[in-house]
Amino acid sequence: MRVQIKRIRELSDECTTIECVEITPDIESIRTYALSKGTTLTGMVGERIYNFNLSEVIYFEAVDEKVFANTHHMTFELKYRLYELERSYENKHFIRCAKAFVINLMMLESISPAMNGRFIAHMKNKENVIISRQYVPALKQAVMGAAKGASK
Repeated sequence: MRVQIKRIRELSDECTTIECVEITPDIESIRTYALSKGTTLTGMVGERIYNFNLSEVIYFEAVDEKVFANTHHMTFELKYRLYELERSYENKHFIRCAKAFVINLMMLESISPAMNGRFIAHMKNKENVIISRQYVPALKQAVMGAAKGASK
């Protein structure tokens, strides 16, 4: 695959073009990644309000009626419900893995079996997230489906 970068003068003219013979899972993954790079969220740490990129989020977590976005550097409190984030970003490599967690598949390092049919998601920041039994098939499909597309 060839990769070209072309400099332009205006930020508003930025665009990503993918030319392909067929839309494979790899191509779709590249598209999704490119789309998520420009998405920003607003969150709070204490009394301060921050903007940060969706692509920096390792996982979203619900704790005591609050939702947090965890990044490599900070944890932000958000004004969203977990199901809203799951629905909004499911096409940007985010997937529910437990009642209280939605993980970023781009930040997933590996998965391994745990007890009672559960799995553990090993994230790139070295944190581990439990994958509930009911979410294991969908997560395996998301991960293994992407892996099958990569091997073509």
